[in-house]
Amino acid sequence: MVVLVPHPLAVYMRKPDWLKIRIGGGDVYAGVSRTLEERGLHTICSSGRCPNQGECWAAGTATFLLLGNICTRSCRFCATPTGHPLLPDAAEPEKIAQSVKILQLKHVVLTSVDRDDLPDGGAAHWVRVVEAIRAAMPKTSVEVLLPDFMGKEGALARVLASRPDIVAHNIETIERITPHVRSRAAYRYSLEVLRQIADAGAVCKSGIMLGLGETLAEVEQTMVDLRGVGCAVLTIGQYLQPRRTHIPVERYVTPEEFDRLGVRARELGFRYVESGPLVRSSFHAEKALAACGISTTRSE
Repeated sequence: MVVLVPHPLAVYMRKPDWLKIRIGGGDVYAGVSRTLEERGLHTICSSGRCPNQGECWAAGTATFLLLGNICTRSCRFCATPTGHPLLPDAAEPEKIAQSVKILQLKHVVLTSVDRDDLPDGGAAHWVRVVEAIRAAMPKTSVEVLLPDFMGKEGALARVLASRPDIVAHNIETIERITPHVRSRAAYRYSLEVLRQIADAGAVCKSGIMLGLGETLAEVEQTMVDLRGVGCAVLTIGQYLQPRRTHIPVERYVTPEEFDRLGVRARELGFRYVESGPLVRSSFHAEKALAACGISTTRSE
């Protein structure tokens, strides 16, 4: 049995007013929750404790968590449980596709736990989900937020060949802090993953969280690094400590600082930027499509 203990540096900081928000509510929220529960599906909206899930669901967007809700890694910022995951659910692609159809989602974001236990990191399963959604809802745009697949040969290329509308991989934080917060992941390798995504001709997206002790100069350098490998879409948000066992928040970045970073990111050439305290990877994901010249109404 894994016993969770408070992080040795854990000091709970009182959240500022700009981070206080009511999660979910309303008929649309209840309907999405019911549909997902009936099919035994997971969303990162819920497991990641996203503050924007009600707004996104009401806008016809949802982020599905593939391959279960147990991760083989133990990143110190992430709320997803770590352990020994079950075998992939062969019915999951069709379950997700039918949920997308029932909910009439306009834009779907797919992400997954890390499945380092699988020979291909779960790449084949990813492809089956994308193909099932395309078959059930040809007009729904699909965005994938991928792990690094631990560099398993052919895994990334296999998912890219399914031609999602947007392909994301989060750099998460600056280079100096990466070894302290990301499990079995490397800053430079994440940049290489993003380079391969961009080189394949896909719309390349990444995300950074702030409040872990980074300097603004280091954040700007990370943005420069991302642009250098062809990243076109960027999200910047505040890190929020999920539990006392996770790495603590060093500081809460003000909305004004987020605004300035958003301006700087656009000056560096990102085609679409979301920067704010409550921004998460899939926040306003559908808006990036238009900014990158992708029609929000796919042809049959």
